[in-house]
Order: sequence, then structure tokens, then C-alpha cells
Amino acid sequence: MIRFTSLLLLPLVISCGKSGSKTETGSAEVIPDSIVELRFDQVKLAGVDTGTIDLRYLSNTLKVSGKVAVPPQNFVTVSAPLGGFIKTTNLIPGNPIVKGQTLAVIENQEFVNLEESYLDTKNKLEYAAAEFKRHSELYKEEVYSEMNLQQVTTDYKSLKVQLAALEQKLALAGLDSKALSEDNISRTVTLTSPISGFVKTVNVNAGKSVSSADVLFEIVNTDKLYLELTLFEKDASKVASGQKVRFFINNETEQHDAEVYQTGRSVDADKTYKVYALVQSGCQNVLPGMYVNATIELSGRKVTALPSDAVVSFDDKDYIFTFLRNKQEKGVDFTEYRMVEVHKGITEGGFTEITVPAGFVITGVKVVVKGAYNLLSAKKNAGEMAC
Repeated sequence: MIRFTSLLLLPLVISCGKSGSKTETGSAEVIPDSIVELRFDQVKLAGVDTGTIDLRYLSNTLKVSGKVAVPPQNFVTVSAPLGGFIKTTNLIPGNPIVKGQTLAVIENQEFVNLEESYLDTKNKLEYAAAEFKRHSELYKEEVYSEMNLQQVTTDYKSLKVQLAALEQKLALAGLDSKALSEDNISRTVTLTSPISGFVKTVNVNAGKSVSSADVLFEIVNTDKLYLELTLFEKDASKVASGQKVRFFINNETEQHDAEVYQTGRSVDADKTYKVYALVQSGCQNVLPGMYVNATIELSGRKVTALPSDAVVSFDDKDYIFTFLRNKQEKGVDFTEYRMVEVHKGITEGGFTEITVPAGFVITGVKVVVKGAYNLLSAKKNAGEMAC
């Protein structure tokens, strides 16, 4: 039985008596426990604003964590198959790169030997091809024996195999056999990027000796990123392909979107389960290796919902405040709000599902959507002083 004539730390005027009656002097109205009464100026001070209970589509969600990754085809490790010395390179980590762009120039005496062998074998093959043709014609005219033709044929095919193998070695080294001639033998090879993206790692410098096993550069293409999310085993059955994912990086407030495209087929030794989601938007600040906090939307339905700030908790119960009426006493304007117990459901995007008591009609009801915590504070402060 309380009347609020001030808010929070301001003095409160408390009335005692039976509900719905007057005191002997008739000067104070008894206010039911579920009612909070404030003067108009206190309503303004508390920042109270009202709205309506609406039907809203909300989803059950599952909070998970994980990291940003790239598909194998978008992450390239660059090496020098024949090794050598780095003659020049001007890249640093973070540089943008396009497919075919020069990464480094490599120098190796082996390139000269390989080119020499190729050109020598090519010349021998030309001679062997002419001999094979001549001997075949003579064999048809029964001038040469079959044994002689077999020897010439063997030499010809052997040189073809050698030339084909040398072509592959040149291609492996990065040399173009078709452009090679006696006049342009080179001891250097230009190492180029196989994909577009950015340089993640640079492990070389000018003059450094490298082998075929050394990783010289790592190139990453971030056009297609995915999330590798970790779930507990008990949640494995809740997630399926096509579900929406919202995620955040580096404690940022900017939301990024993804979609589950594949779920794991086994549980790890630590009883966790992997889910993979394709990032939907190309955000520049989302990079491979970053850790993320994510929310997976499991299912959705239309529910009665309010902004989450409209629902307050007190003594392990949840309440909302509804506008009851405006009134005037002794020339002072008051507003009354009723405290109504509700049950909370799912919460998403700043809105919370509520279940109202039986018989509560939501149509046309004005609910406090801002300042509810101030009303609760006033109610608690007054309750401590009640008679």
C-alpha cells in the first residue's frame, strides 16, 4: 500500500491502511502492492516510455566460438622446386598480390645445365626423327634390314622420352621450354603467384640460399572465408546445413553473417564437435586465424515479444510494467503503472519472448519499454519502507 511521491533516492511518502479504503483523516489513498505511482515530473526523470506487445519472429539460438579459416585452394604455400639463391624480392607480409605477379627472382646454375640438356636433346631428336623417316622408307624398299630399323626407332623414341622429361623439369623450375633457344639461356627464374590475394608470410630476403623444401611465401585469398565452429557433443543434433550464423570478432559490435554448409561426422577426443559455416559478406576486417564468438539460429517462430529492457527480474521472477491510468490528487498529476508477472522465453536481437498471465489481454495495452528498471528500483525502495 504505497504512493510514490519521489523516485529512487528522493524522499518517499508512504501510506498505510486497508486496500481500497481511506485513512481516518481521509487524506491518503491506499495503493495496492502491484501499483507504482509517480508524479508526472518523476515519470520524466525516470525516462519512462511505453510501447506495445507485438508478435515478432524470434529464433532459438546456440552460442558457440571458433575461428576464421580459408578453403585449402585459397591458401597457397610457394616454394622453389629446384632451389637456388634469391636474387631479388620486394614483398612484405600484407602486400596485396594478383595472380601471375612476381614474388621473387631465383638464380641457380642448375637452370643453365637443364636448359643446355634440353636444347642438346632437342637437336639430337631432330636428327633422329629424320633418320627414323629415312630408314622407314628404305625398309619399305627392302634396302635396310628390320634390325637396323629397330635400332633407329629405339634411339628416336628414347630421345623423345628424354625431351619430354626435360620439358617437365623446365616447367617445374618455372622455365618455358617453347621460348627457349640457343640465344636466350638464363640462370634465373621468375617465381610468380599462383593466386590473387595478399601475402601472409615472407621467409626470404635477397641473397638467401633456399632449397626445394623451404617455404618461401604464403599467399591467402580471402574472397571465400569460412568459420570453423566448436560445439559440445550434446549440441551436435541441433545444428544442420542452411542455418544462419551471426558472429563477431575482436569484441567488435559489428555483426557479420554466415551460413552453415557442413557439419562434422565425428566427435573429437575432447567431446567437441565441428561445424563449418560460409561467411556471407566480404568484410575487410575478417581475416584467417581470427577467433570469433558466434550465435547459430536453430529454429524460429512468431511469439509475443517486448524489447529486452522492458522485462525486469525481482526475487527470481520476471515482471513488466503496464500503464494503468493518469489521475490528479490535490492538484498534483500522477501516473499509475501496474507490475505484472510474466515468464520469459527466447531472446534475440534485443527482444525477449514473454508469456502473460491467463486472462491478460495484450491488445491496446501500453507497456513500459524504457525506464522499467527505474520503476522496479522505486518499487523495491518503497517496499523496504512499507508499513
